[in-house]
Parts: sequence; structure tokens; C-alpha cells
Amino acid sequence: MVTQYKNLINGEMISTSKMLDVVNPANEEVIGQVPCSGEAELNQAVAAARAAFPAWSKKSIEDRRAVVQAISATIKENSDELFRLLTAEQGKPHAQAQGEIIGASMMAGAQSTLDLDDEINEDSDERLSRTRRVPVGVVGGIVPWNFPVMMAVQKIAPALLSGCTIVLKPSPFTPLTTLRLAELIKDVAPAGVVNIITGEDSLGPLITGHPDIDKITFTGSTATGKKIMEGASKDLKRITLELGGNDASIVLPDANVEKVAEQLFWSSFTNAGQICVAAKRIYIHEDIYDELSTAIAEYAKNVKVGDGAQQGTAVGPIQNKKQYDRVLELVQDAKDNGYKFLVGGDHDPDVPGYYMPITILDNPPEDARIVAEEQFGPVMPLMKFSTEEEVIGRANASEYGLAGAVWTADPDKGVEIAEQLETGTVWVNEFLHLSPFAPFGGHKQSGFGAEYGKEGLLEFTYPQVITVKKDNVPA
Repeated sequence: MVTQYKNLINGEMISTSKMLDVVNPANEEVIGQVPCSGEAELNQAVAAARAAFPAWSKKSIEDRRAVVQAISATIKENSDELFRLLTAEQGKPHAQAQGEIIGASMMAGAQSTLDLDDEINEDSDERLSRTRRVPVGVVGGIVPWNFPVMMAVQKIAPALLSGCTIVLKPSPFTPLTTLRLAELIKDVAPAGVVNIITGEDSLGPLITGHPDIDKITFTGSTATGKKIMEGASKDLKRITLELGGNDASIVLPDANVEKVAEQLFWSSFTNAGQICVAAKRIYIHEDIYDELSTAIAEYAKNVKVGDGAQQGTAVGPIQNKKQYDRVLELVQDAKDNGYKFLVGGDHDPDVPGYYMPITILDNPPEDARIVAEEQFGPVMPLMKFSTEEEVIGRANASEYGLAGAVWTADPDKGVEIAEQLETGTVWVNEFLHLSPFAPFGGHKQSGFGAEYGKEGLLEFTYPQVITVKKDNVPA
């Protein structure tokens, strides 16, 4: 029998008459059903969050910190159950699913240590002026399907620590682990402080446009981010948008080919390439291009693609049919244009599941769709470059600006190039590392605002300046 999951609204687990099927991308079988929430359920959740806000916002930050830490501990205590469920609905291999669950616990714990201290602007004989941070209010969080638990927690933790309450919507493709987490934490926070409801994509605009939601925090595509920005503009909601990326990696001629080949592979193919900051374009200096491209391709041939629940699987399926079809379309476009494939390019449509073999292209042109568009799948183009000036220009010639990387034996040179890249995050000789204490956000059409770190916490607050005139107090 298929397990049915429930919404968390005002401290209670609540179902709906209409349910949505959730499919395992490894075999296309229904593995769970979740509520198909609409306007009525949203209104109920928002009303609960609004009612809980006054008392919650007045609690000390130490009291709120304790709740976030309790959520962190609950995730860790139930990690074995949660990571297996995550693999079943998302597709990622067990090791990567476990990494996401433990990472979410650690991220919440780390973020709980942040503070919201007052800042003294003036303390003179004439006046005392200070800036305090006050919570925005009710937050609407919209979460994608590639890292559903991590993205949920990275919205819940700072929202609660700041004194906000939250209504969270998981992706309809991957709601199961988040709803199970909701059940586990329903008594950790006071009723109404955390509300989690599921529904179809049509629920998103209702959240964005709801008059009693004060802030939207969204992770997802740039196209959807633009719609959210438009919807939020009607009542000037605060918004944080972490959007798409077409992230470039630059490999300088002094890089150690043997050492970086494996790292470059996983910078692109972790989670089947379904990471906003995965390497989507890899530029390799012409002096080492042939050697390094061959090394990456040879490594790829020994990586097992399959069901993430099976031992030895390193790359799972694409998470959903819509994204699967889009990746197939990009690969077919590359074939139609005669681009050369080093590895992959073919798939078996008769095998159940949304499997795309690891696919690596050999030096396609800059205007190829496979280069110019964010693939978000197990596909990677490798390209040659000749000069630093040339490759920096090519890397920056994108509407996106989320992340990038530089690989070199000279870290100082790596930093010199990193400082010229138009992205929010740049790694030198590393990939996919995000710190709970460093802000993460995009430039250009990769969004604005920040998550993580003090800056991410401040996104959930307003500054309030209080000024006291000292010499105007009655005797």
C-alpha cells in the first residue's frame, strides 16, 4: 500500500481530500501520496503563522536558537530513515542522500549560532542612536526538487532564528522527506511557527500573492524567479531569490591533470548534474586539453549510473520526466549539429526510470545550446581556450552569475582570475563547498539577496533605528 503523508498546519498533521502521487525516478513507480493543497489550506497555514508570530517574535534569540538546535538534532537522530526516503523520491545515491540529510542537520546547527546584535550608530553627549533587527513577519518558502531537505532547512533555520514564522512549500516532485520531517518536528516548535504544505505548481503563485505573507524566499529557475518577483511586487514583499547558474570552471595549463580529472568530473556530475553550482562549462587550456579531456572521459567510463538505492551506484537518474525530456532535447540538439561526443549521448527509452548516461562533449562552439543553457543533468561540455583574457571573457558572457571555479598550481593566480569572474561564489582548486557562515547568492540573473551567514540571516529582518535625545529628558 502506498504511504500517505500529511501537511503540517498549526502543529497538526492534516490531509486533504485530493492527493498527489509521488514517483520514484529510478523506476517510475508511485511511492507515496501527499496533500494537494489549494487556497483553503494555504489560508489556514498563513493564518496559523500570523497568529503565532507575535509570541514567537518576542521570544529571546536564545529561546529561538534552542528550537533551531532541536530541529538540527531531530534530523540527525532520524537520518537513517530520512536519507533512504530521500533516495526513493529524489534518485540520488544513498551516500549523497545521507550527505544531504547530515548536511542539513549541520547547517541548521551552525546557523543557530549566529547573532542579531544591536549596532550603535552614535553615543554622544547629545544622543544615543542604535540599529536593532526586527523580524519581517510571515515567510513563504518555496523549495526545489534537487536538494529538497537542505533547501527546506536553510529557509526554516534563519527564519525561525530571526523571529519569523514560516509557511513552506516543497516541490511536488520531492515532498515526502520534508513532510516526514514535518511530522518529526511538529512538537519541537510552537504550533504555527513552522507550517509545511504541499500542492501542485499552482500553489506557488498563491503563496507569492498572499496578502498576509511578508517575505518570499525561493530557490529554483530564473524564469520562475522572475514570476515571483512580479507577483511579490504587488504589495512590495521582501524577496530572496537563488536562481539558475551556468557555472564555468577554468583549468590553467599548470594544473595537475591526474589530480584534477576526478575532481572536475564530480564538480559536474554529483547529483547527476542537478546542482545550481555544478560545473556546467569547463574551459581547459589548449596545452593540456587533449590529455585532460581524455582523462576525464576515461574516468567517466568506470562510474556506475543506476538506481541510487543499489550498492555501487554513483550517479542516479534525472529526478523527473520534465527535466529528463529537456536534457534529452539538449543532447539531441548537439547531435543534430554534429558536435563530437567523448562519452555517452545515447539512452535506452525502453528501460524504466529517467536515466541519462554520463555524456561529455568535445569542444562544442560557444553558441551551442549545450554550452549557452544550463543543462541541469549529467551532461558536460569541455572547451579549449588559449589566453586568460579570452577565457575570462567567455566565462563572463552569460546572463547567469552564480558560481565558478579556477584550477591551477598557483593559488595566487587562481585568486587573480577569480576576482575577475562575475559570480557570487568562486572556488580555487575546490568545488561545491558552501559554508554556513559565508553568504551565498548570485549576480546578474542568478538572483539577489543572500542565504547562509550573517547576511542570510539579515534577509529575514528589517533594520529599526531608535534614537534618544539625551538632553531633552525632563528633570
